[in-house]
Amino acid sequence: MDVRTLLLKQWASCLDKEDWFPPLEKVLENITLEQAIWTPVEGEHSIWELVCHLLFYEKRILLRFLGETANEPKAENNDATYRLPTETFQNWKETKQEYFSVHRELEKILAKSELEDLYRPIPDDNPLVLELKSLAMHNAYHIGQIVFLSKMQGAWAGKRSF
Repeated sequence: MDVRTLLLKQWASCLDKEDWFPPLEKVLENITLEQAIWTPVEGEHSIWELVCHLLFYEKRILLRFLGETANEPKAENNDATYRLPTETFQNWKETKQEYFSVHRELEKILAKSELEDLYRPIPDDNPLVLELKSLAMHNAYHIGQIVFLSKMQGAWAGKRSF
């Protein structure tokens, strides 16, 4: 199996293909606004904050790869990447849709790029192949947190397909 195929499998498992952990699209499917903003204790991140954090890093890598660094999201530190927009149902829906869109765009780039493009360093970072590998692991970690928060609220399906 080549590196592109391996990464495509990892990337899909983070969004819409069930593997050893549930994909984010499925995890977020029935999460309400109230569940999205809930935290177990003050100072911990909510589901929505975690999705914003994932979106920040994926969007940054996408725009850097496209050479659009002027448009990339900015944050003064990692904590700022969890910042929410105004807490409305519409904004929750838009955050999810933007995340899904950016994730799929990175998947398309991965699928159609020549290997030399995947190994070309992107501004301020490693080659895309290394960034996507790291992002897939980062996503899996935070998807686990989102599942846990969902379970704490009783929003997790009792039966899964695996």
